[in-house]
Amino acid sequence: MGFVKDIAFVRYGAPDLDSMESFLADFGLHRAARTSNALYMRAAGPSPFVHVTELASQPKTIGFGLQAVDAAALDGVAKCFNARVETISEPGGGRRVRLTDPSGFTVDVVHGQVPAPPLPFRRPIPSNPCIQRGRMGNPVRLAPAPSVVQRLGHVLLLVSDYAASAAFYAKLGLRASDHYYAGAPDNVLGSFLSCDLGAEYTDHHTVAIVAMPGTGPRFDHSAFEVIDLDDLAQGHAYLQSRGRRHSWGIGRHREGSQLFDYWRDPWGHKVEHWTDGDLVNDAYPTGRAPFSPDALRQWGPPMPPEFVT
Repeated sequence: MGFVKDIAFVRYGAPDLDSMESFLADFGLHRAARTSNALYMRAAGPSPFVHVTELASQPKTIGFGLQAVDAAALDGVAKCFNARVETISEPGGGRRVRLTDPSGFTVDVVHGQVPAPPLPFRRPIPSNPCIQRGRMGNPVRLAPAPSVVQRLGHVLLLVSDYAASAAFYAKLGLRASDHYYAGAPDNVLGSFLSCDLGAEYTDHHTVAIVAMPGTGPRFDHSAFEVIDLDDLAQGHAYLQSRGRRHSWGIGRHREGSQLFDYWRDPWGHKVEHWTDGDLVNDAYPTGRAPFSPDALRQWGPPMPPEFVT
């Protein structure tokens, strides 16, 4: 068993909080709090916030938070990393251990945040496949609207030292669900890491790391779970109507199996809507696959060249 059970939030820097808030509202998030120096946006679920933007002269990716399994796990992180437990002054309160990973990302391991009241949302739409019909006498009628983001699901980090990053996150208790390699199978360049919760099922990946030497560490993307495929497509149409910059999708990933749709915020950071991802536990055998652009999709449009920038 590991120290952490889920991702809590992502933290960015940007020179204009108004522009970020406008985009994130179109994306499906809601303001939780705002100060002169920071914007906190929440999803429909109980997390007090899932996206933080700190006012900065230049856009940047700063770090993210992980939820500790319990209070004892938070104390275990502090002992394991020779760090201190401190009180959180952001929405929801609680306690945290603030770490810095080998790439310089701030990693807050948090516990004891006060949940926010969940926001209302529709249930997933039943479907009528050729067998096991599920929707009887109920037509589907959707009005244009942003996707209903339920929660933050994962972050993918581009790192300069894969081995050091893998060791750091293993120390926190994240285990590899799948690896990508280049050339020989032992030349691993990327890993999808899930929270080690024993027999309990959890997301296929909560943190992913990919070696990208020479570009400087940054987020490749952060990913937010929506209700279902209709909600993902509905949000796609809404963001298009608002003139937002699309990056890639709609399609289905291979490792993780998520239905995906990627967008760019006003400074080019990629953010993903996803639904219908794999769940794994400690019985899941770690996979290993060669990396290529087509390795990231089972179906959907080819990855555009701009996606990797």
